[in-house]
Amino acid sequence: METGAIGGYFELELPNDHFFWGNCFIELNSARNCLEYILTAKKFTKIYIPYYTCDAILEPIQKLNIDYKFYDVDVNLEPIFDYSGIQDNEAFLYTNYFGIKDQFIRNLVQNITRNIIIDNAQALFSPIIKNIDQFYSPRKFVGVSDGGFLYTDKKIDLHFEKDESYERMSHLLKRIDLSAEQGYSDFSENDKSLERQPIKTMSNLTKRILSGIDYEHVKKKRRENFFFLHEVLKEKNILPIELSEDAIPMVYPFRTHDKNLRQKLINERIYCATYWPNVFDWCDEDHNAYNLAKEIIALPIDQRYSINEMKKILECIMF
Repeated sequence: METGAIGGYFELELPNDHFFWGNCFIELNSARNCLEYILTAKKFTKIYIPYYTCDAILEPIQKLNIDYKFYDVDVNLEPIFDYSGIQDNEAFLYTNYFGIKDQFIRNLVQNITRNIIIDNAQALFSPIIKNIDQFYSPRKFVGVSDGGFLYTDKKIDLHFEKDESYERMSHLLKRIDLSAEQGYSDFSENDKSLERQPIKTMSNLTKRILSGIDYEHVKKKRRENFFFLHEVLKEKNILPIELSEDAIPMVYPFRTHDKNLRQKLINERIYCATYWPNVFDWCDEDHNAYNLAKEIIALPIDQRYSINEMKKILECIMF
């Protein structure tokens, strides 16, 4: 980053009020590279991962040629697994699904006191648990194109190059200047550009954007929207939900047998990501993960939206 220049053209003016994440985090270029950092630092030779998770998890595992084994989760999104089988050189990864599993994780780490990795890619505000490896993905919650936060007690004594993000920002700008639909192909391309990237530190641009966000507003709006939907949908939602007092959800996970609902929402320009399409390749209908991926619709509840947008979502579902 150029420093010391006076005068000339202006840069994009972004607030630089504070950085929400303190010095306890390592700031990297993506969540998957946070996992690579952990696996490299701790020299694990095998890792247990859920069928029900993003295929980006496999990228660092395969890159490092680490053995892996899948496990299924139950209807509560909790592992069906015998933790006593985890060996000293093995890791167990659990995904904090949709940012709603904080309380379960607190209980889990009481049973597994070592070699556990928490994937908080969907739980940006999940609090740190001391001595437990955790990583986060801000782009799942706010308008940045990359970046990851890592909490670990094991550091790698290497110098990492700083990432550059300006070429991945087009979808963020097009959504404002044009439309969500016109920016979608850029979003897909920029998302794909994160694949097979070496570990780098977080870019100046991503960090600057993150430094200007009102996180208290983000948290307040997400909880308000989540509970507005839940109050109406809790009897129809097949997925059991118990949100802890401090949890900040990514989406409202609505599990339904209605096969037409996703398209109905799309027709109203309500876009709900599928978590995760790769699950259909990893396992069959005999696994809970398969049916969770098929039946959970991730309803948007983020800080861009008010109760009015939540009412529109409910109209699609209820009528």
